[in-house]
Order: sequence, then structure tokens, then C-alpha cells
Amino acid sequence: MKYRAVIKQTDGWWIGWLVDLPGVNGQEKTREELMESLRIGAQEMLESNVPFEPGFIMEKLDVPEPEWA
Repeated sequence: MKYRAVIKQTDGWWIGWLVDLPGVNGQEKTREELMESLRIGAQEMLESNVPFEPGFIMEKLDVPEPEWA
């Protein structure tokens, strides 16, 4: 899977977040560390057990690769 990351270097830190997975963000000293931190955050988010109210179900949706991929 591919996710869009918005990243920026500011005041000696690299900061960023994943557009497609709200809540996955990071701040690291190097770009490489930030990208790895975002990968780990995405993996943990996707592996987490999300509780649902009765009557709700989780579905998977196939979406074609975008041009930016």
C-alpha cells in the first residue's frame, strides 16, 4: 500500500503526517528517520483493533493506483 506523506524540514527537525491516515504523524531529526517513523505509525494504525458499534461492519475497498504513485 502507498500513502501520501506531507513532510517539511523546520528548525532542524523533519515533521510530517500521512494525508490518508489521520493521526499518523511524526517529528524526527533526519528525513530518513521521519519516513521510517511514518511507516511504523501507519503499520501500527492499520494493525490496531478498531471497535465498532453493533450493526457496523468493516469493508475493504480496492482503489486504482493514482498517477502520483
